[in-house]
Amino acid sequence: MDAAFWHEKWQNKQIGFHLDDVNPLLVTHFDALGLQAGQTVFLPLCGKTLDIAWLLGNGFQVRGVELHEPAIIELFDALAVVPNVTDLGGLRRYYADGLTIYVGDFFKLTHSVLGDVDAVYDRAAIVALPEIMRSSYTKQVMAISQKADQLLINYVYDQAIMTGPPFSVSNEELALSYSADYAMTLLFENEVEGGLRGQCPATEFVWLLKRN
Repeated sequence: MDAAFWHEKWQNKQIGFHLDDVNPLLVTHFDALGLQAGQTVFLPLCGKTLDIAWLLGNGFQVRGVELHEPAIIELFDALAVVPNVTDLGGLRRYYADGLTIYVGDFFKLTHSVLGDVDAVYDRAAIVALPEIMRSSYTKQVMAISQKADQLLINYVYDQAIMTGPPFSVSNEELALSYSADYAMTLLFENEVEGGLRGQCPATEFVWLLKRN
């Protein structure tokens, strides 16, 4: 799964991961992070999610990273904000008051470029990646966020029935990746109404990861 795969998904508007409203799980469970207005939330593989507008509207600073630049142009257009754009070597930085998005390869982002963040919101990042990439992803997200607390959403389903993304990421896999560095609390568990893509029964989980 390379960059061309995701660019093609965006170009063909095969973006079932993009919700047409704010994710209700964010609204319901965000307070578990214990953040105060003005603190910074990092969204890996953020796309043009409407969750960003919700976070900004509630007084939080937002930083994200996204591979597909047109999605970020659409994001700022939807917010009716004209960003400042700066090239940073292999990345491009889109910035407006309270919102910074880095466009390019997630694995090229460093903590020194990202800066300090207070929490990570992973709604559709880890589940977007095949198993072979997820160990590298979890190590990278911990490195660049300095093991900031996380609100994380994952799906569990029979991968033999449906190919991802979103991929099935078991709770056991999450524990192998994160439990050495975080206390993991299950906040929510529910069957996905109608199944994933309307074709595969799945269970959705929301986790709070607090740094040890």
